[in-house]
Amino acid sequence: MTNRQQSDRLDPATVIRAGLDLLDEKGLDAVSTRAVADRLGVRINTVQWHVKTKARMLDLMADAVLGEIPLTDLPAEPAERARELARRFRRGLLSHRDGAALVVGTYPAEPGTLAFAEALVEALLACGLGDREAAWTSWAVIYFALGLTQEEQAVDHRPLGDILARAISATTHPALHRVAGHLAPGSFDERFEFGVEAILAGR
Repeated sequence: MTNRQQSDRLDPATVIRAGLDLLDEKGLDAVSTRAVADRLGVRINTVQWHVKTKARMLDLMADAVLGEIPLTDLPAEPAERARELARRFRRGLLSHRDGAALVVGTYPAEPGTLAFAEALVEALLACGLGDREAAWTSWAVIYFALGLTQEEQAVDHRPLGDILARAISATTHPALHRVAGHLAPGSFDERFEFGVEAILAGR
């Protein structure tokens, strides 16, 4: 079968779906155009026909993750709408293994990403923010959600609490020692709500 015949059996959506399935099964480090080709039973050139490069494939995968975030049935009140969008963003990242690590490394100007960004910025503008404040607050919310979710998804592999306990004492780092119980991984839901509220309160 020629590469063109193989390509005709596929479409970009099928390639991206296979990439997301591979992500969920094996993690981001296992995702490549060759691995997706193997999963689909086609040649690597066939996958590249649709997505060109690994970087482009990851962009489209990240956009697909954001495209899964529901943008309907949102609260009418703008600040609560922004909070709910932030919650849905985090849930969308958590719905895929290494979802935050995937999205944080991409910047796709694609339909799913743009639709989510439009909804978040619109909510912030409706709160009365100026153009710059709405844009920068949206970045703050997204960066915070990505960072916290990336930590949450990696927590089993990074025993930060144990590392911190061994590294500090009341003598060497009194402030850190005092609050150490609140710095260890865990309570992600509460930390997320606190952080989003702090960002929006300072808008």
